[in-house]
Amino acid sequence: MMDQELDRTLVSIFNEMEKVDYQQKSPRRLRVDVAPEALPGLLELLKGKASYVHLSAISCVDWIEEEEFELVYHVWSYEVNSLVSAHTRIPREGACYLSVYDLYKPAGFFERDIYEMYGVYFEGSPHMEKFILTEWNGPPPMLKDFDAEAYVQDTFNWQDYQPDWLKDLEEAGGGVEIRPEDVRR
Repeated sequence: MMDQELDRTLVSIFNEMEKVDYQQKSPRRLRVDVAPEALPGLLELLKGKASYVHLSAISCVDWIEEEEFELVYHVWSYEVNSLVSAHTRIPREGACYLSVYDLYKPAGFFERDIYEMYGVYFEGSPHMEKFILTEWNGPPPMLKDFDAEAYVQDTFNWQDYQPDWLKDLEEAGGGVEIRPEDVRR
């Protein structure tokens, strides 16, 4: 449970900043919504003044209707056993944000993953090249408007695959009952 001293420390930090909204989600979890320009400063204050020294993850949410990405920085304090999830939104078009690698080294991995999967570039991050999808030439695959089926149809040459064992299986009443293209119609 967050103690009163931590609460005072966090409230003091939030009062130092503009454009910060926070709410306690549970005894050990706090959500903070912050403007993009204020997030690096918030993380620095959380780490330096409140002992949130562990960056456990950075998540990305594609809010396609709002034309925004939401970046969520999850930082943990071992001293008080609590998590702060700092949320910020950036424009989806030409998505670029400031790296926090200098503050939290694990950010390099998370930023690289978000860049590869969503296309958000992190300025100042040491590694913005592909590391999972090294052979991938398509758009970032986690975007909500990415049509995986259309990409496959446009990218790969299909050929009818009817080996003898599959023909025997189908003749015996097994195999694919409803083909995927029939379901989508």
